[in-house]
Amino acid sequence: MTLTTDFGTGDGYVGAMKGVILARAPDTRILDIAHDIERHDIAAGAYCLCQAAPHFPAGTIHVAVVDPGVGSARKPVIIDDGQQRYVGPDNGLFALAVPEPKAVYAIESPAFMRERVASTFHGRDIFATAAAALASGLPASDAGPPVALSGKLLLGTPRSTAGARQLATVIYIDHFGNLITQVTRDELPESPRFRVGERDIDVLSTTFADVAAGEPVAYIGSAGTLEIGVRERHAGTILGVGRGDHIEIRSS
Repeated sequence: MTLTTDFGTGDGYVGAMKGVILARAPDTRILDIAHDIERHDIAAGAYCLCQAAPHFPAGTIHVAVVDPGVGSARKPVIIDDGQQRYVGPDNGLFALAVPEPKAVYAIESPAFMRERVASTFHGRDIFATAAAALASGLPASDAGPPVALSGKLLLGTPRSTAGARQLATVIYIDHFGNLITQVTRDELPESPRFRVGERDIDVLSTTFADVAAGEPVAYIGSAGTLEIGVRERHAGTILGVGRGDHIEIRSS
């Protein structure tokens, strides 16, 4: 089982979730993906989860909680992609990791939540408890009725064209300041050039070492999509580009 949250590690919230899981499913192996996601940043949590989840074995249960709408009408859900299961809020958090779920169930059964549910801590009282129920062998379908996901992930338009230009949208900025898009190598022209903020990048490189320190570089990142970095610097700061901004792509 994995945990991904924006809780940080200084307040005991993650520890409380682990305690609930281990009390109900003591043989569970719990691994942390990340807990330092920016508070309330659903898109950052979605990207973080989608980077890690595919590398876990079949049968893994992923609990993800970045939930600024906790206690609201958004549904707590279990999502099954046919290989792994995901537990958390229906707010767009799973849109990148599970774009085409095989099944989704609302968590409504008392067997999948604590007897007393705090309106501000569904991570402990619903999601951790539901994940423990799954780890104990209860089928996801016992949690509640099948539903369709309604939460949307607001990333801006991933890719568009304007005349002869192709525009890629920055969907995430990682810890190093690299600008990450959803545009794959196959979607780029054969010899692409890039306009990022007020800077031009004339080639698609392989790695950061292809440029000098402090210079911008375009490359295909580990997720298989176009990224823009500045060697040994924070590209977002240096280039004045943020999430939702566009990168212009042209043919050489």
